[in-house]
Amino acid sequence: MSHRPVPVGVRLSLLAAAAAAALSACMEDRAPPKPDDNAFPAKFKEEIVAYMPKLLQDPTNIKDAFVSDPVLTPVGNAQRWTSCVRFNPRVSGRRYSGSEDRFAVFYAGNLSQFIPATKEQCAKAAYKPFPELEKICLAERCR
Repeated sequence: MSHRPVPVGVRLSLLAAAAAAALSACMEDRAPPKPDDNAFPAKFKEEIVAYMPKLLQDPTNIKDAFVSDPVLTPVGNAQRWTSCVRFNPRVSGRRYSGSEDRFAVFYAGNLSQFIPATKEQCAKAAYKPFPELEKICLAERCR
């Protein structure tokens, strides 16, 4: 039985295919880590302040603003970091609409929901002053 030598071009092709397979296996092992669903919302106040212009027609001149520190709370079938926010927004003219409470839900460390709070959701909230919310100033309105 005689063995024929494998041509150089074929050997290089086989070597390249083996190297590509090894590299793809390495790349699969290095898939980006899944974000932590319950990462603590370290910048929760900044996220709430940034959301207010989307919520209110005039987010400037908010008064009586308070916020609670985030706590883990059952939300649906999961535990999520949540915070309660209380504020009195200005409406047309110089009138204020009255105090309202909002329930902030965080997913992977970011604000994902900012909904009207039920009495039960914020009944035990330990509110603290939230001067950052009262100082919202949109460039065109504060000059």
